[in-house]
Amino acid sequence: AGAAPRQVPDFKGIHQWINSPPLSLASLRGKVVLIDFWAYSCINCLRAIPHVEHLYQAYGNKGLVVVGVHTPEYDFEKIPANVEAAVRRIGITYPVAMDNDDATWKAWHNQYWPAEYLIDQNGKFIVSHYGEGAYRRMENVVRVLLGMNTLTGSQASNSFVPGQGDTPELHFGSAIQFGLGSPESGEDGIRHFSAPARLPLHKFALGGLWRITPEYAKLTGSHGELRLHFKAAKLYMVAGADHPITVQVMVDGKLQSPVTIQASGQYTLFVSQDDGEHVMVMNIPQGGLRVYSFTFG
Repeated sequence: AGAAPRQVPDFKGIHQWINSPPLSLASLRGKVVLIDFWAYSCINCLRAIPHVEHLYQAYGNKGLVVVGVHTPEYDFEKIPANVEAAVRRIGITYPVAMDNDDATWKAWHNQYWPAEYLIDQNGKFIVSHYGEGAYRRMENVVRVLLGMNTLTGSQASNSFVPGQGDTPELHFGSAIQFGLGSPESGEDGIRHFSAPARLPLHKFALGGLWRITPEYAKLTGSHGELRLHFKAAKLYMVAGADHPITVQVMVDGKLQSPVTIQASGQYTLFVSQDDGEHVMVMNIPQGGLRVYSFTFG
């Protein structure tokens, strides 16, 4: 839960609407409104969206309006075609507002992906929730606002629950860099990086000639390497490339399926049932790869 804003802000500076004509909170008066801040490369958002879609499907004809405010974390998430393709791929049928300049995000003083804000029929802020989880609680608040009985009893949840000590999201860009384990500086610029053979847990390392920018690290040499020591059952990488690049991924010494990277987005590197510690080594055969972050499941 979160503190109520003094005044509920309207949608501001929206670049484009998907699945809907432009909406305003004034036009939605009389409806219960759920605002969901998300970005299509945010793994936590992707895990929460099926629950948001469930609310829309279950209560959209009973007085609930859901608006997904897509506030991009990376520049490639500002491209309408990319967001439209993600909306189709994920199966989002509710209205989506492209908040490319963070105007609505800032108006709400929001700080999290995902974040939900619930507004009643009179335009009054009721409750918020940050991150994954609390799906049954949010559904029951929606039901109460719609004049329905609350749901009771146990419910099997298909939401991801991180294991104790799981690796957090790791970022390559200098603006929010987190987890760099190479001995070299992670500041902006081009430099040769070395990857230690042994890395501490929750650390990644670069090998080869890389350019560091505020958003990503880009391999500028003819070949390179990434190493990672993580704790999670699943490993994803947000990345893109100037041209198709097929990388070789080894986890705990075992060769994984090859991954070809080009369009900027999230790529699956490793999927298992073992939520333990793992070591990944990636060989990159040519330059042009941009890596934004590692995320985990």
